[in-house]
Amino acid sequence: MHPDSAPYPAGVRAGGTVLSLLAGPLCGPILSAHLGGPLRLPDLREQIGGAAQTTLRGQVGNLRAIGALERHVRSGMPYTVENELTDVGRAILSVAEVVEAWLARAPHGPITFGSELAKGAIRSLVGGWSSTVLRVLAARPLSLTELSDAIPEISYPSLERRLSAMRASRQIEVLKETGKARPYAVTDWTRQAVGPLVAASRCECRHISEGTDPLTEIDIEAAFLLAVPLAVLPMGSTGSCQLVVDIGEDEEREEPEESEEREEPIRQAAGVNVDLQRGEVTTCVSKLEQDPSTWAVGPVEAWAEAIADGRFDNLRVGGRDEDLARGLIESLHRSLSMPG
Repeated sequence: MHPDSAPYPAGVRAGGTVLSLLAGPLCGPILSAHLGGPLRLPDLREQIGGAAQTTLRGQVGNLRAIGALERHVRSGMPYTVENELTDVGRAILSVAEVVEAWLARAPHGPITFGSELAKGAIRSLVGGWSSTVLRVLAARPLSLTELSDAIPEISYPSLERRLSAMRASRQIEVLKETGKARPYAVTDWTRQAVGPLVAASRCECRHISEGTDPLTEIDIEAAFLLAVPLAVLPMGSTGSCQLVVDIGEDEEREEPEESEEREEPIRQAAGVNVDLQRGEVTTCVSKLEQDPSTWAVGPVEAWAEAIADGRFDNLRVGGRDEDLARGLIESLHRSLSMPG
């Protein structure tokens, strides 16, 4: 099996496995073709056309390996082998819709899903996400040297190549030079990629958790840093709010009294503090305050639900201005929602 087409690529973070599959031009068409029912390989090849038999067979094998397709042997003379779409395959197709909508919003014009441009854009996104380049640049623009210092596990030449690929796909841009430094910054299109990243991560968590990395509190914090600056609230919205990922509590710790409820976020380790002025986000930083005036707290899955679906039923919202917190979460979801 070719390394690029392996079902569980090495060194990727949550969401990277499904997105890497969808980067391949045949994944989406193969799964879509099976929506009408089980197919033999010759019938599949006839439906999607243009694929070499060995390549098609390998892609079908990869999709079977992660449970997206299920092999059935039909009795008879001669016997027939068919592949049938599973719930995993349907879930991956749902992610494909989110990816396709994101590609349609590319800054240099819509990118056709399944094209070589789409393949490059998705792979650049997965590379930036898995290497933490996106997490670091989401916090603030940095030069190549500063990035290299911040991510020492990646060699300077490798980092330079990765940045070049991300810049070519318009996922990062070079800001105006300050002296000799050339700071790199993420584009709004990359911030919108939090939608596909979270959708792919949830798909992996629910359907192919074996062999893939789970979505973590640090991933959600990175999603906050990337996507929160896109949020726009009504003009009268001014204040600060802390978005916190609940990473669990000490079992020996007693439940807080009702009067202590406001201090709940202090025990958490991941999240962002957001300042808003007249409906616009002015700062979004990962440094959490000791005593936030307004806050929203929840576990990883609850935040993934809020980002992807706009629901905050499983989040705990409190403080001085709960409407500000809810408005921020709703706007965060809307900024990532892909038009049909």
